[in-house]
Amino acid sequence: MAANSEEKFQKRRLLSSYASVVLSITLVLFLVGVLGLLLLNSKKVADHFKEQIALTIFLKDNARDIDVTQLQKSLQLEAATRQVNFVSKEEAAAQHAAEIGEDFMEFLGYNPLLASIDVYFNAQYVTPSFIEKLSTDYAKFDFVDEVYYDQPLLELLSANIEKISYWLLAASMIFILVALLLINSSIRLSIYSKRLVIKTMQLVGATEGFIRRPFMLSYIRLGFLGAFLASVFLGGVLWELNQRFPELELLYQPLEPAMVFGGVIVLGVGISWISSFLATQRYLNLKTDAVY
Repeated sequence: MAANSEEKFQKRRLLSSYASVVLSITLVLFLVGVLGLLLLNSKKVADHFKEQIALTIFLKDNARDIDVTQLQKSLQLEAATRQVNFVSKEEAAAQHAAEIGEDFMEFLGYNPLLASIDVYFNAQYVTPSFIEKLSTDYAKFDFVDEVYYDQPLLELLSANIEKISYWLLAASMIFILVALLLINSSIRLSIYSKRLVIKTMQLVGATEGFIRRPFMLSYIRLGFLGAFLASVFLGGVLWELNQRFPELELLYQPLEPAMVFGGVIVLGVGISWISSFLATQRYLNLKTDAVY
């Protein structure tokens, strides 16, 4: 009876030890995977914001239709152009009334707004120097009243996008190091509880390879399980982000998520393999007295 109770206790202890290892691996690799996804998609996110910046060309009231049409066509033929939208005076008034919540023309008696052309560019062309040059060129047209774009936002994006990518890369490296240390510590603590078993097997003549093999296989399986669970959670996060921000097209290029998921699996299995090898070898090299 006492033997059965002791056996059950040892089994529970073993399962608890394995569960803590899997949980540690899952949580750490999940955070590493999230940073990896952010790093790989940072350019895509940055490009998305760049493509939302519009160059607005306000047209004078006396602008001829043929001049406006020719300007639109020339803009559409530019390699840098992604989209051209013409906004008439009436559409501009309706949009402004919707924004402020009242029809301002009722008390003004006329429409003071100008017709305009909103130009959106492909991300690789959206730089302060390029947009500034276009703004200067189009402002010279006789029928153009003003050219406007959000210069502070554009300069902020251009200045910080590269910095953010470097910070994400640095954070990813730090988290990989943290993952290595935490997973290694969890496995070492788990194997520490079996140090007497390791030493007993060694004393009865078992070879080091024979002793290491079952421990390494067990923790490699645990590493794979933890990495698989982390990948499942990452898949859930990626799916949710794609549902909330479909314009980013996060799932349209499956190679990038596949690289992250593959990296998480390799990291989980690799760290578990190295850590279990080193931890087991440590107790194999200890003298018998030191084990106690």
